[in-house]
Parts: sequence; structure tokens; C-alpha cells
Amino acid sequence: MKKLKIAFTIILTGLLGRTEIMAQSNTVKTSPALEVGLVHHRKVNVNGLCVAYRESGPAGAPTILLLHGYPTSSHMFRNLIPVLNKKYHVIAPDLPGFGNTDLPDRTTYNYTFENLAKTMQGFIDELGLKRFAIYVFDYGAPTGFRLALANPEKITGIISQNGNAYVEGLSTGWNPIQKYWKNDTQENRDALRSFYSKEGTKFQYFTGVTDSSLIAPEAYILDQYFLDRPESAEIQLDLLKDYKTNVDLYPSFQKYFRTNKPKLLAVWGNKDPFFLPAGAEAYKKDIPNAIVKFYDTGHFALETHAQQIGNEILKFLSTLPK
Repeated sequence: MKKLKIAFTIILTGLLGRTEIMAQSNTVKTSPALEVGLVHHRKVNVNGLCVAYRESGPAGAPTILLLHGYPTSSHMFRNLIPVLNKKYHVIAPDLPGFGNTDLPDRTTYNYTFENLAKTMQGFIDELGLKRFAIYVFDYGAPTGFRLALANPEKITGIISQNGNAYVEGLSTGWNPIQKYWKNDTQENRDALRSFYSKEGTKFQYFTGVTDSSLIAPEAYILDQYFLDRPESAEIQLDLLKDYKTNVDLYPSFQKYFRTNKPKLLAVWGNKDPFFLPAGAEAYKKDIPNAIVKFYDTGHFALETHAQQIGNEILKFLSTLPK
């Protein structure tokens, strides 16, 4: 009986310890005891919306916020985070409607870029982020630049990876989308549905890539899994329609660049079918000291050049104010 009581005590102690660990993993604020090299997968409530995010690196180190694009999630940073997390505190959320963040119904959540930015504003407020560099890609760019407009004092630097802010960066691939902007008909909306097919997703991953064996199948398979959820296509079509508001804001983004002169690094896949190299070079018009680096790859440059881009980012981050 005594042995049984001791065994029960050991089991109960283990369960209580496990419960405490689980509670810590779901804490709202960033943990001060992040273990070096590990990536924590967390969730936080932002105005009733459950936002999933990855966190890694020393909590007291300078922070970098990674904002993903379409059609992916924070999963796109799985190879970059280990390059950065030795010296930097890395946070990578999933935007609403993407990845493991909630997919609220279109009747309760307005899928616009302004609203995505508001949710991300709530996210950085909830985590208490005071100063951070920001990495923006694709949809993450107009979301992140809205954050920069609203919080210029928080931004220590910007890394733009195929994150566009200039009309000269838009390729002819945007033509059918711009047609939808000009004429909001069901026919023009339906013409864009191929973007959300398996073929459309693979097109984004493989176009411009020299060595296709570097593209991990789980990347586009996971993206397609999320795209195939009920109502996901309609949500994405809503966002594609609203992308016009981002182009309309380009002059405001550019004024921010000219006025605040943030340090900026553009790392660009030069064979991106949607965002042209001219979009990277254009940053120099407003930030003459911007650093622009091109890589022989497509839209998802991290799939093929994570280490090279990561090393460039480390050099850039070392020049930023704390």
C-alpha cells in the first residue's frame, strides 16, 4: 500500500508539472524563459480571435516580426527561424484566415487588409511589443506597412522579401485581378478561382525556380489544405478584391519611407511571376540607402535560399538600433 501511495504521488506530481508546462505554453505574454534553439507554437486571444504564432529566440533580445503572405502561413518561416533565433527574438503569426489562426465567418469578420492590420495591431499590443524589426512578404507587406504607418516609433527596420509597395513592381499577372477591381461582376470574380486550385498554388511555388527538388512538397500541400476549407476561396477572393486598397495606399507607404527613412533590406526572388525586380529597386527612390539583393528564384524565395537570405538578414539586423 505504501509503495502504491508513493507511485500515485509521483504520477500526480508529473501530471501537475505537465499541466503547468501546458499553461505556460498558452500564456498571453512572451515567455522570459525561451529555450535557445526551440520554436514554440502558441496562441493568443486578440479581440475574440484566436491568433496562432511561432516564437523563438531569447526573449530579451531584439525582436523581429515575420509576416507571411498568400497562400501560406508562418510555416513559410520554418527554415529561416533557426538562422535568426540564436541572437534575435522571433515572432511569426498566422494572419486571420490563414494557417492555424481562426477562420471567422465572412459575416462576422470583414476580410480586408485594413482589418488584417487591425488584428495584427491587437496582436502586437497583446504581446506588448514595443520595438521590433519587421519582415514583410506578399500580403504581409501591405499589412506590415499599415502597422508601420500607425506605429513608426516601434519599427527599427524593414526586410521586404517580394513585398511590393510600388506600381512598377506589379507584373502582367495582375491584369485579370485589376479587371475585377474595375468591374466587380460575378464573371470577373469567378475568373480568378483558378488562383486557389492545386495547380494555382504549385504555380506560385515552382515558377522561376531552377531546381524544383528544393521545393518541399509539404509546403504547398499544407497551403492547399487550408485553401480547400469551406468558404476559404470566397474569403481569398474578398482579399484579392480588396488588394486595390493596398495599391491606393502606395503613395502613403512611400511618404512614410521618405519621411522616416527606415533602414530597409529588400531580398527578392528575381523570377517572381507577380512582383517584379523593379519593385525592389523602387525602394531606393524613397530610401536611397536601401539595400537590394536579388536571388535566382521565384516568389517563395525562402524555399530555395533560406540560408543565404537569413545570413543577409543577420548582417542587416546587426546595424539596427536596439
